[in-house]
This record gives sequence, structure tokens and C-alpha cells, in this order.
Amino acid sequence: MPTAVLSNLIRPLVEHRLPSGIEPHWFATREEALELAPLAEIGWFDMFAKGDMAEAVRRATSLRWLNSIYAGLDFLPLDLLVERGITVTNGAGINAITIAEYVIMGMLTTAKGYRDVVRAQDRHEWLTASPGKRELAGSKALLLGYGAIGQLIKPRLEAFEVAVTVVRRTAGEGVLTPHQWRARLGEFDWIILAVPATPETDGMIGAAELAAMKPDAVLVNIARGAAVDQDALVAALTEKRIGGAFLDVTTPEPLPPQHPLWSLDNAHVTMHLSGLAQDKMFARSADRFLVNCRRYLDGEPLSPLFDPARGY
Repeated sequence: MPTAVLSNLIRPLVEHRLPSGIEPHWFATREEALELAPLAEIGWFDMFAKGDMAEAVRRATSLRWLNSIYAGLDFLPLDLLVERGITVTNGAGINAITIAEYVIMGMLTTAKGYRDVVRAQDRHEWLTASPGKRELAGSKALLLGYGAIGQLIKPRLEAFEVAVTVVRRTAGEGVLTPHQWRARLGEFDWIILAVPATPETDGMIGAAELAAMKPDAVLVNIARGAAVDQDALVAALTEKRIGGAFLDVTTPEPLPPQHPLWSLDNAHVTMHLSGLAQDKMFARSADRFLVNCRRYLDGEPLSPLFDPARGY
């Protein structure tokens, strides 16, 4: 019978629904997780400290299937997962709806100057003109990354009459390939990053890309902080060479209190909250895990699969 080592956080949602062919062991602390890890054929080692998760994976020498609520798993020992031939399922798409909504919120907040409206309310000041006068309708967005999140961002933007161009490997109508988008950066009002964390996407927006953007273009990053050269971005924002940035992710996280991004009036920092702005994450993850448990016992493919060799 397969042994599963699972977090107590998910226990109320799955314990009474687990297939009878799986023997569960539950952990509530880091120490319990690391002690139980060597028993696991199935592991769901999610903890708040990602270093502890990585250590649990290293100790799980019998592991055949690793599940996680996280979509990005670049903090795990990916080479070891490849070497051991471990099947990995992740949280791809679990939070896609709320993250896509966050992108729309960020664009509207930036376009309408909503932060300044809130600050005026805090001062009990009645504004007579809108701090922001941009409309989404008729603008152009470049969407880098067309996975579960990107596929939800596009139709939501199109509902606001934004012309969306997607960057993906497969060519098609309204699509730019990874070799084409940089030459077209100057055409877009919004640059939206929804890419996975891979060596290819590390630093994909640097000084050259920022210089190629329109002077009023806004960068929206809900991907990973490492996708942007943050020093170059701070310089571009400080010198007003681009219109602004809406940053759900930064490097590092948490962003140090003294970091200049906090004080720039054209930077919005939202503390990696986009995926947390909902209350359905654990329920969706539990349902997906239970479906995969039945598939695992029946020898069927699991979904969604994370490829440790590719990093997504």
C-alpha cells in the first residue's frame, strides 16, 4: 500500500475522502515532516519555509510522486527530482482566476490613478479632477506567457477592448515568438509578465528592454521578481523613462523596508498577494489531489505535470 506523507493544513479536506489504497501520515511541524519524509511514496510537503520543503524532498528517498500547491517550484532540488525519476504535480492554474483578476485591477488602478484617490480620501480631500485619465479601451498589451494564467488574462483584457498580443513558442495570429517580441516592444502600452521561472526568463526585462518601451508604457509583473532586472527598473522609474510598474513580485521577497521601490510614485508593490486574494485555493488543491490519488492507484497519468528538467 502506498504511503503518503501529507501536511496537516490539508487534512480536514482530504482525510475522509482519501482512497482506501493509500496509507496517510500527517505532519504538523518541520521536524515531523523531515522525520516522515523517508517513508513517503507520495509526498505533499508544502510548508511556509520553502527551504524546509526542499530538505523534505532530499530526505524522501522512496518518493515516486510529489504534489505541491505551488505553481513555481524552482526552489526545489530539480536535478534530484530528475535523477530519481519522480513524477511532480503542481498548483498550475489553482490561483489563475484571482491572479488574472489582479492584473486587471493593477492596470485599472494605474490607468485611473486610484492610489491617489484613496490617499485623498485618507486626507478627507474632495478631488475635482481624476489623477489618472487613461482608458484601457483601444490600448495594446503584450502578454509574455500563455499558460493557465495568461489564457485567463487575455479574454479579460479583450472584454475591456484591449488589443492583446501573446508571446509563445508556437506561431499564430496575434502571436509573437520568443525571437520576435523585443523588436516590437515600442508598440505596446502594457507589458505583462506571466512567464514561469526558468533560466530563459531570468532577467528577460533588462535595461535594453526598458529602453525600448514607450515612455508611458506600464510593466505588470505577476510572474517572478527575477524576470526583471530590478536595478534597471528602479532607474527607469526614477528617471520617468517608462510610465510605471505594477509589481506583485520583487527580488527579494519580502522587499526590504528601505528599498527604493516602496517610495517611487510610479511603482505599485502588492507583496505577492495576487494568488492569495481568494479563499478557494486549498479546496481546489484538495479536489485535484484526490482525483490524482485515484489515477495514481489505477496507473493512469497525473495532471497537471511539472517537468523538473524544464522548470515548469
